[in-house]
Amino acid sequence: MRKALSLVLVAALGLAGCSDDAAGKKDGYTIGVANFLLSGPYFSGMDAAIAAQAKTKGNVKIVSTDAGGDAAKLAANVEDLLSKNVDAIIISGGPLESAPAALNAIKAAKKPVVLVDRKFSTGEYTSWIGPDNEAIGKQDGEFLAAKVKGKVAIIKGGPADNSIGLARTNGLKSVLGTKSDITLVEASDFGNWGSDGGLTVMEGLLAKHPDLVAVFCENDAMCLGAQRAIASAGKTAQIVLAGVDGQAEALKAILDGTNYVVTGLNSPNVIGKLALDRTVEVLGGAKVEKDTVVPSPQITKDNASQYL
Repeated sequence: MRKALSLVLVAALGLAGCSDDAAGKKDGYTIGVANFLLSGPYFSGMDAAIAAQAKTKGNVKIVSTDAGGDAAKLAANVEDLLSKNVDAIIISGGPLESAPAALNAIKAAKKPVVLVDRKFSTGEYTSWIGPDNEAIGKQDGEFLAAKVKGKVAIIKGGPADNSIGLARTNGLKSVLGTKSDITLVEASDFGNWGSDGGLTVMEGLLAKHPDLVAVFCENDAMCLGAQRAIASAGKTAQIVLAGVDGQAEALKAILDGTNYVVTGLNSPNVIGKLALDRTVEVLGGAKVEKDTVVPSPQITKDNASQYL
C-alpha cells in the first residue's frame, strides 16, 4: 500500500510540474542565441533546431543573433542580448577558438551560458554539448583503411589552429598514419568549410596528385564540393570520399551508392535540441553535466536511410 501511494505521489508531482510549464517558470523564459556565423548549413541548422525545440516548450522565447564571422560583433551581440535581460545565452561559436569578451560579459551579468558544438579554449561556461571530433576522424580512418590502398588526401576547413578540424584530422591520422599501404597528402589550402572551397581545393589536389584513391574532408560541405571536382575530372570510379557531420546531401549521396562512402554524424538538429533542453533545465535549477558528448555513429550505405 505504501509503495502504491508513493507511486501516486510521484505521478502527481510529475503532473504538477507539467502543469506549470516545461521551463518551470509561469511567465516563461527568454533565451538568447549568439551565433558566430549562420552562413553555413550546419550552423543555420543548429539555430533552427534551437528555435524549433523552444516552440515545443510553450513558454520559451528565442532571440537569435548572427555575428557574420566577426568576434567583436559576437561580443557586441552578447552585450545586446544581456541588455534585453535574457535569462540565459546559448553560444554557437562555429570555428571561433575563444570568446573571452562574450563569456566575461555573461559572467558579470550572472547568467548561465551553454556552448554548442564548439568548446572554447578559455573562459567559464555553464555547460557544453557537442561531439567527440577525434572519434569521428578515427571512424572514417578505420573505414578507409579497410577499403583502399594508396594515396589519401585531406582537405581541412581552416584556420590552422581550428581545434575541431584538427581533432578530426588527427583522429584520421591516428589510424591511416600507421598503415604502410597508405600515403597521406594534406592540401596546402583551406576549404573554408564550404562546398565551393572544397571544389577549389580538390581541383588543386588533382592537378598535383592524379593518383589519389580517397579524400577525407573535415566536413561534408567541403566533400560535396570535392565530389563535383572529382566528377569533372572523370575520376569518380577511382576516388572515394569520407566526410563529417551527416549533412542531408551527403547522406543522400551515400545512400545512392555514389563515391561518397562514409561520414560521421554530428547532427546540428540533435545538438541544438539538447542545448535548448539543457538551458531550460539550468534555468529550472537542475544540476546538469558540465560537458556532454553526443554520440557520433558512423554512417554508410547500410544505415544512411535511418539518418536521412
